[in-house]
Amino acid sequence: MSESLQDLFDTLPQIGKLQWIGIRPERKAPMIELNSAEAIAGRGLVGDRYNSKNGRRQVTLIQGEHLTAIASLLNKDQVAPALLRRNLVVTGINLIALKDKQFRVGEALLEYTGLCHPCSAMEATFGAGGYNAIRGHGGITAKIIESGTLQIGNSVRVEAVMRKAQLRNDLEQTELFQK
Repeated sequence: MSESLQDLFDTLPQIGKLQWIGIRPERKAPMIELNSAEAIAGRGLVGDRYNSKNGRRQVTLIQGEHLTAIASLLNKDQVAPALLRRNLVVTGINLIALKDKQFRVGEALLEYTGLCHPCSAMEATFGAGGYNAIRGHGGITAKIIESGTLQIGNSVRVEAVMRKAQLRNDLEQTELFQK
């Protein structure tokens, strides 16, 4: 059985679980914890400050398993998800493995768009070293391909693998649409 590295990247049978949902209505506002949220294709989560933008950061996700690592690096027992200012906390699936993939969270279809790096606000939130404690653990960004409802407990699963040629074509179509 000889699998290529790409075959290994493309194989992700794990099914994750949505553990937490939060939105932030405006910049510097506290996160509002929700039991469910509406994801709008091409926009974001209803009520979130990024909902009006058609960009690559419509939804942010962080891996629940990384909250423990961040807490450990900060010498804390735990870290509340709201302090990290991500929209969704997911467990049971490696978010970095979603690169070049579309994935379903509840009814909504999302597409990985990049890493979600910490910002300088983490230093103010957690004190000296807060920014560095989150580096490598900040999660991912995604855009919403199909609208749908997200609810705590929903499964998170790979829907489609995006090939480089397909990604390039999608980017070209987006650029033509924006002109």
